[in-house]
Formats: sequence, C-alpha cells, structure tokens
Amino acid sequence: MKASVRNIRISPKKLNVIAYIVRGMSAKDALDTLRFMPKKGANIIHDVLKSAVANASHNDSQELASLKIASISVTQGLVMKRINPISRGRAHRILKRTSNVDLTLSA
Repeated sequence: MKASVRNIRISPKKLNVIAYIVRGMSAKDALDTLRFMPKKGANIIHDVLKSAVANASHNDSQELASLKIASISVTQGLVMKRINPISRGRAHRILKRTSNVDLTLSA
C-alpha cells in the first residue's frame, strides 16, 4: 500500500536523515522508532506511515505485523521565495523549501 504527503514545510535534507533510518524496517518497528525520535520530521513520517498502515489494513485486510517499508522517498516540493532587506537598499533571497514524501509498504 502507498501513502504520500505533498508540500510539507520542512526541507528535504532534514527529512532524508529520518527516511534513511527507517528505510527497510518493519512497519511496527518503524512506528515505535519514529514515535520517540526528537525531530520534527519524525512526526511527519510517522503520520505518513500510520496512513499507509491504515490503507493496507482497510483496503487489503493486511496485518501490521506482516508489513514492511518497501520504499520511502523524499523529494523537493515547491520553493517559496522571500527576501530579506539589507543595507544600501539591497536584498538577500530566502528560500523556504518544502518536501514531498512517498512511502510504499509490502507484505
């Protein structure tokens, strides 16, 4: 089963650190690991994983114990561009990056 989330307000670089940790784990172990991880991205990936598990149990009648993370990919979403005024009438650009997360479970 699949679950995805689009344009989450966190940079892909920060989410990839957490995705690397849980990639290949069983769904139950990954949920337990993410629940106690002190990072903002862990909470986001935890919610996506929970949604994928709910999709698997509702649509395909699969058990949590048999599910494993087949793939998890974090890609760059929209980039909001802002400016920060500095001296002499100039401006620096601020890039507010967003992420897309795609998660696939296998039995």
